[in-house]
Amino acid sequence: MEPTVRLNKFLAERLGVSRREADELISAGKVTLDGKPATLGARIDKTSKVCYNNKIVPHQAEYLYIAFHKPVGYVCSRRPQGATPTLYELLPAKYQHLKTVGRLDKDSSGLILLTNDGDFAFQMTHPKFRKTKVYEVELDRTLEPLHQQMISDYGVMLDDGPSQFKIIGSDFAKSLLRGIRSRYEDAATSPVKTGARSVPKKTVSQNLYQVILTEGRNRQIRRTFAALGYKVVKLHRTHFGKYELDGLKPGKCVIIEP
Repeated sequence: MEPTVRLNKFLAERLGVSRREADELISAGKVTLDGKPATLGARIDKTSKVCYNNKIVPHQAEYLYIAFHKPVGYVCSRRPQGATPTLYELLPAKYQHLKTVGRLDKDSSGLILLTNDGDFAFQMTHPKFRKTKVYEVELDRTLEPLHQQMISDYGVMLDDGPSQFKIIGSDFAKSLLRGIRSRYEDAATSPVKTGARSVPKKTVSQNLYQVILTEGRNRQIRRTFAALGYKVVKLHRTHFGKYELDGLKPGKCVIIEP
C-alpha cells in the first residue's frame, strides 16, 4: 500500500508556501485532486494527480535555496508598494519564483533567504525553532546602560507582548562590527543598477550596537527601541541561523545548502 501524506504538506513543499497558505489555496478552489476540487485534510499518494491553477504539481521537486543581500529601499513582497520597488526586481529571472524566508522592511538591509522548500521556510521562521538572527543596529543617540539592561534582562512591553533580545555595545562589539561594515562599505558606495541609492562612506558611529534575537516579530527591533525613545538609524542583518552575508555585495545572491 502506497504511503500517504497530507495534501497541504505536499503543496507547501512543492510551492514554497506555508501549510496554512496551502490550506487557503485549497479553500479558494485553486487546487484539484484527481480532477475534482480538493478538500481540506485530504491525503494523497504518488499516484494522485494534484493541480494548482490548472497546472500539474509534480511529485518530484527540485528544491533551491539562496542567500540574498537586500539593499535599503526595497520591499520583500512580490508587488511594489507604491513607488517602492521589490527585491524581486534585483533577482535573476530563474530565482523569481522563490519565496522569502521571513522579511526585512524597506528601510533595512542585509541577509534574506529565499527558497521553494516550505518545510525549510517553516523551520527557519517558526518561533519554536528559535533561529538566531544577528543585526548591526545604529541608533540616533547613545543607548543608556539602564535601557540596555532592561531590554536584555527583562524585555520591553509592546502591543504584541514583551520584547527581549541581547545587545552588545562594548568596544569589542564595535570593533567587530567595524570589520563587518568595511566588507560592505565599498559595495554600498556603488548604486545598484536597478535604482537603489548610493550610500556615502562614513566613519563608524559611536551609537552602533549588535543585536542578537531569536524571535521574528514585525519591526520588533525598531519598535522596541522606539518604546524607550530611540530611533533606529540603520538596521542591517548579518546572520540568520547558520547563514551569514560573508562578503556578499548588495543586490547579489548565492546558492546555499540547507
